[in-house]
Formats: sequence, structure tokens, C-alpha cells
Amino acid sequence: MTSPHLDCEVVLARSGATAIRDRVTGEIMHPRGPDVETAEVYLGPSRLAERLATGGEEPLVLFDVGLGAGSNALAAWRLSESRPRGPGAGRPLDIVSFEHDLSALALALDERHRAAFGLTDARAHGAASALARDGHHEAYRTRWRLCLGDLREALEAEPAGSADVVFWDPFSREVTPELWTVACLRAARRVCRDGCTLHTYSAATATRSGLVLAGFAVGADGARGESTSAAVHASDLASPLDARWLLRLSRSGAPFPTDVAPEAHEAALEAVRAAPQFR
Repeated sequence: MTSPHLDCEVVLARSGATAIRDRVTGEIMHPRGPDVETAEVYLGPSRLAERLATGGEEPLVLFDVGLGAGSNALAAWRLSESRPRGPGAGRPLDIVSFEHDLSALALALDERHRAAFGLTDARAHGAASALARDGHHEAYRTRWRLCLGDLREALEAEPAGSADVVFWDPFSREVTPELWTVACLRAARRVCRDGCTLHTYSAATATRSGLVLAGFAVGADGARGESTSAAVHASDLASPLDARWLLRLSRSGAPFPTDVAPEAHEAALEAVRAAPQFR
């Protein structure tokens, strides 16, 4: 199954926020508003500001999976570019954005919609425009590169152990199940270096079990556990999943990603139970 071609429009979501809807799938990107979701699901849990401020002068590498309208990547770009200049000012940021269709970004860049998507700032608009046009952009503290095409192939082309942070924000499992398979999540795990964390809006049982089967330690984020963080080490998680979640997994009607066949569910359940974070 291939990712759908996008046909995007700007809509007003039920939350009252301006958002982008894909007419092909009906899915709305960041329905609570891009600023809210970006802060609560990605910037906050990843501790991006803190990680940029500490840890030497080697670039922090962010893999931005599901560029969409650019909300997550641009928030990280702004955070990086707002930091002081000069020696000892913290780490620069390298952003690698993965996408198969730039329709949503083109719509956000349109002069009719720039304000709604926070792109009235000339520098941010210029960075996103250059990314769409040239596939890359470099600012004082931030380099930004686009990988356009099939996600799994793109991840497999990246060097192993090259990412410090992953924002996992593709369309939902209902629309693009192939991007939430154990195989695709293993491709993501391969590019994570020691200390890397992955963050996603999905709290689905199948998402979390897929991440565990891919080799991550997995935890819940948000006041009600409505989003998910994963990490190379469980010690980097604020709220690791525990025995209560294992019980929920064993009772779930949709416990695993689509590439785990029903006849393999029992073996997969045992593999999850044997993961280091549950021992």
C-alpha cells in the first residue's frame, strides 16, 4: 500500500483552530491547532529546548517524520534560531524532514494562509519556501533537509544511529497502516542513536506494542496519557508503560500493527512481555 496523494484544503476544525484537511482521506492535520499539538506532543516531551542548550557543540539531529504543513519542523527551527549566538551558546540543530507530498506545505506557504499557520515571519517563510523549492535550507544555527518519497526507503537510506530525536507525525494508522507497522518502526529504531527519543500523537495500543516490538522502551505522555514517547532507554521516559498496560494489551481487540498476523499474536504478546522495561 502506498501513501495517498494529497488534495488539501484549509478548514476550521471542531476545536475552532485553523487546520489543513486532506480531501482524499478526510484526515485533518493537527485538529487542535498546530501550535497546541506541537508544544504538547513534540517540543515539550522531547525536551528540545533543554537538549539544544546542553551537551556540547555537535549538532542535535531531529528526524521530522510527516512534514505536512511544516508545523513541527518550523517550531523546532524557530526554537533553534532563537538561541543566543556565539561560543558556548549550545548545540546547533539539524532537521531532516520526511514527506511524500508537499501539498500541505504549499498551502501553508500561500499568502492567503500564512498568518493562520504562523508563516508571516519572513525568515521562517523563507526557510520553508527554500526547503520546498531546493530540498534544503541553512540558517545561522539550523540546517534543514528534505527527504521526499517513500518513508521506509528513506529511513533505510539514512546512516544507522544518526538521530537524537524523532517526531513521528504521519497520517493515522487507518489511513497509512504501512507507516505504523513493526517493520517501519524498526527502520526508525535503526536510525536512533544512544539517548534518542521518539514522540507521536498516537496512543493506540497497536502503536505502542509496535514500538516495543521494534526495540523501543515506550511510555505515555500528556495528563491522560493521550500521546506516546519511546526511547532507546526506559530511563529517558517520564512515564514508562507498566503491568497495567500489559493487561490492557492482552484484552485489546486490535493489539498489534497490521504486519503481525493474527496467528502470531500470542507470540508477539510474549515478546512484548519479555521486553526489558517489563522485567
